[in-house]
Amino acid sequence: MLRIRDLSLSPDDSLNRLVQLATKHLRIRENEIVQLHIRKKSIDARKKQDVRILYTVDVAVKEKEDKLLKRLRDPKIDIAKDYVYQVPVPAAVPTERPVVVGFGPAGMFAALVLALAGLRPIVLERGLDAIRRHEKVQEFWSTGRLDPQCNVQFGEGGAGTFSDGKLNTGTKNERCRWVLEQFSDAGAGGEILFDAKPHIGTDVLIEVVQNLRAKILDLGGEVRFGARMTRLQSEGDRVTGVLYEQDGREQALPCSQVILAIGHSARDTFRALLDQGIPMEPKPFSMGVRIEQKQAAIDQAQYGPFAGHPNLPPADYKLNVHLPDGGSAYTFCMCPGGQVVAAASEEGRVVTNGMSNAARDGENANAALLVTLQPEDFPDRSVLGGMIWQQEIERRAFETGGGNYHAPAQLVGDFLQHRPSTVLGQVQPTYRPGVTLCDLHTVLPPKITSVLEQALPLLDQKLHGFAGPEAVLTAPETRSSSPVRILRDDGKQSRLRGLYPCGEGAGYAGGIMSAAVDGMVCAEALIRQIG
Repeated sequence: MLRIRDLSLSPDDSLNRLVQLATKHLRIRENEIVQLHIRKKSIDARKKQDVRILYTVDVAVKEKEDKLLKRLRDPKIDIAKDYVYQVPVPAAVPTERPVVVGFGPAGMFAALVLALAGLRPIVLERGLDAIRRHEKVQEFWSTGRLDPQCNVQFGEGGAGTFSDGKLNTGTKNERCRWVLEQFSDAGAGGEILFDAKPHIGTDVLIEVVQNLRAKILDLGGEVRFGARMTRLQSEGDRVTGVLYEQDGREQALPCSQVILAIGHSARDTFRALLDQGIPMEPKPFSMGVRIEQKQAAIDQAQYGPFAGHPNLPPADYKLNVHLPDGGSAYTFCMCPGGQVVAAASEEGRVVTNGMSNAARDGENANAALLVTLQPEDFPDRSVLGGMIWQQEIERRAFETGGGNYHAPAQLVGDFLQHRPSTVLGQVQPTYRPGVTLCDLHTVLPPKITSVLEQALPLLDQKLHGFAGPEAVLTAPETRSSSPVRILRDDGKQSRLRGLYPCGEGAGYAGGIMSAAVDGMVCAEALIRQIG
């Protein structure tokens, strides 16, 4: 097939226009096109008066492709070449099964690769399956009753299950296409295969992760829910097993290979690993707030007169600023038409995150507004200093919110004037169980608030309305990434041989796609070690 890039349509054009543009570029008649598939779709809104939808398409034609290419000499047209992922084949299939700890994106795709290789992995997941997990999360949001073992952070699908299911990534890895194909086959829809900013939506992702689990089970794998790893077993410098707690009883699982995909919130596991001497180090990460605006205002700022057009998705944004004093702030995990959610995993602490359903049809937009923090910024300089700082901020937020998992919140205008908010404006917060208006300077440390004060007006210059005085800041956003890195070598193994630290919790990924790819890479490294 031939691949044609940058076919430009107006939002008012129908998709039939793609065939016309393709024939124009190829200089052939429409009846000479056998097939046309959309390969990529993106929005170019740089010119508000002329918003365009850009397509890359793959076209099959009657004429010989090499002959046609030679005649055209068009740099936008080439032979369609796609990477095809091949699961590595182990030299042998040992009787002892590999263990995967954690069933978020990294653990899920590590287990899928191992299962496809015939190794029948055993997965230990401290949380519950997606259905029971969804019930637990809804109960927490409605009543404030938190289950520390099953929540927005822990359970089937990991933290990404309740964060909109964004699949765009800065990771340039050929495995990304295969990850998208697995999600699509599991029920995410074909659009994610060509959308430049693919997302699944939390409501759909709950079904998708169950289908991926079913595939692993069909291939001989096993998933044990409610199974929290408590300790690694070892002899000399090699792992020999995993101790885990399930139904109130500690059990031993002998194994010589463990993929450790615990996620960024498994603080008890971080402590247990450090106590065992597993090499770790503090790493840079980010903390801040969730900012909410009216989605209609973001649409207007991004699309101009095309705001609300039925052929355009709810507008998103991605902003950053570097300050003269060296500080920096940026937006992350932007959720068009979404909601701010309670994401605590420990009693007596408040944490926020953001999510959208597939339709992205909520009234508000929200995003994390984060400040980059270095290990030298941490008040505690120990290996777990960043984690300890997170916990302290989350505890202070819990107390400020009223001790009932309500989150502290403040209007942007009041935040910039250092005055407590007492009444809401046009933007109604979506966080449940609710918010408590206050002055966020009493919740967040000066290292964060000072950067936010400088950054908000500058970011508003980049996107008018982003930091309007009635936009709502809800705090804290502390779980954007892991505050520690579990060290591994070029073969992806820890100093404890047979242990493969993996994904976001180990400090090697930053989102669903990068975590899934890292899970695949670690599974491949494990397979290469067999035999």
